Amino acid sequence: MPSAPEPDPSAIGGVPRPPFAILPADPAALLQRRAARFAALASSERLGPYLSFLAALSGAMAELARRLPPPPPPAAEVLARARGAAMPPLDRAALAEDPALDATLDGLVVLAAAIDMPPEARLALDAVAEAGAEDRRWLLGNILAGSVPPESIAPHLFAAAAVQVHLARLAGALEAEGLVPLGPGLCPACGGRPVTSSVVSTPAIDNIRYATCGTCATQWNEVRVKCLCCGSTKGISYRSVETTEATVKAEICRECDAWVKILYQVKNPALDPVADDVGSLGLDLLMRDQPFRRGGFNPFLAGY
Repeated sequence: MPSAPEPDPSAIGGVPRPPFAILPADPAALLQRRAARFAALASSERLGPYLSFLAALSGAMAELARRLPPPPPPAAEVLARARGAAMPPLDRAALAEDPALDATLDGLVVLAAAIDMPPEARLALDAVAEAGAEDRRWLLGNILAGSVPPESIAPHLFAAAAVQVHLARLAGALEAEGLVPLGPGLCPACGGRPVTSSVVSTPAIDNIRYATCGTCATQWNEVRVKCLCCGSTKGISYRSVETTEATVKAEICRECDAWVKILYQVKNPALDPVADDVGSLGLDLLMRDQPFRRGGFNPFLAGY
């Protein structure tokens, strides 16, 4: 007589639970996909040249991620202390002094030199290449703090590219099961702000939402209707430049007057959290005339 089937633990309660965090396990592949998405979006008449530049820059970032040696994982005691204190295991405040990040910036400058870019960007890249240690720490520290001074956007763009490569590689070496929620809109790996969030579907679960860190690319599960800036579930509304069926919308919170883009990958799986944030600049221009502040952090959109 055949034995009775074993119960499926994931089905207890009737609803499987999504993983809390998804780490950038292969940063090079992630950045290469992003480069392809930027290239696909470059047909935009207004943003075409800039999107093509970001496609090439993302390709250089992917190549850099492939070339660099694997970073050492954080010490077990660091991970345990971070988890116990509900703190991110990656210390952003200390990373500006990290020699590995400085070496990553060096590598990025070399690879980016081969990219076709406007003269202003070329001058900014040359300035980064020639910058002294103090100026480099200032550039990297601003990106790590989630702030881009409006008077020096161009050099910060290259610093941001290096930070994204470095932090994605560090985050990819973590254990997702060891990450814990930190607070509204905070990346559980590095404590950074989200660039966007995405509504996705898996074979087991439909219409779940993940926020994506604007610097380390870690994704974490969030409630579908919730402000990623203050955590409120009240006073949430949505706005788009197209119809109500748009695949990119602004999620607006009237409790803190902030908004973050939400991407509906369930409708278009090709959407990328960073590339489509830039590609949907029209939404930023629409929201600029509204009494709300932009809550998502994307250094590639600084100045808009």
